[in-house]
Order: sequence, then C-alpha cells, then structure tokens
Amino acid sequence: MLKNIDPLLSPELLMVLRSMGHGDDIAVVDANFPAAAMARRLVRLDGLTVTAVIDAILSVMPLDDFVPEAAWRMEVVGDPHDEQPIFEEFRTIMARREGTGFRLAALERFAFYERAQSAYAIVATGEARLYGNIILKKGVVRSA
Repeated sequence: MLKNIDPLLSPELLMVLRSMGHGDDIAVVDANFPAAAMARRLVRLDGLTVTAVIDAILSVMPLDDFVPEAAWRMEVVGDPHDEQPIFEEFRTIMARREGTGFRLAALERFAFYERAQSAYAIVATGEARLYGNIILKKGVVRSA
C-alpha cells in the first residue's frame, strides 16, 4: 500500500506510467477492443471500468499541454458526430484532473486502432459500454 495513490493503479500500471516519457501515448480500452493483438505492452484491469481507470491514471499523470490535442476517443462507426454518454464522462474526468484547457479529439475507428497500436502501452479494462476507448498523451511533470 502507498499513501495518496489510487488503489486501482496496480504495480504493473504504475511501472508503465513511470516508464513513459513526455509525449508517449497510453490507450485505455473497453472489453471489446483487440488489446492483446495490438499492444506493445499490455496491462489487464478486467474488472474495472475505463472511466475509473482514466480517473486513476490522471491522478498521477499529466496530459501534454505542448500539443493541440492530448486525448482522443474513437468515432462512432457510421455516425462520426454521434455523442455517446461515455464521451462526456471522459471530458468531465479530464476537466476535473487537468482543467478545462484540454479537448477530447475524435479519431476514425481504424485511425484510432493505428494510434493505439503505436502507443507505449494499452490498458485493457472490463468496460462494457460501447466506444469506451481513449488515448492519453503524457505531459511534463513540473516542479513547484
């Protein structure tokens, strides 16, 4: 046990987050995503929702504020402008953890797959909601 560390952050996930550098991506994906087939490094958190996991990740990892976009979700196939309820949850978590300066960008399904495949790591969750997939770009930790 550690003080002030979300218990959802497993030792394996903490190692991945600590090993990532500025500008590295991490994909946090739902139970339908082909994570094992795509991941360079795979962390399994099967019993958890994607929203709980990204909230825990953003409690210790900053988003990259040097780039126009630091978070991406997958577009709905056949209706790229459709807003799934989980997308608003992503935005709410990002705003609470990182402020309102970050937007949630959208990627077409296969572009999302390509970006996830090149990510530093993929975290596979047990998320059952469709389109429960997000990619986050790690930023810089600034000292006070």
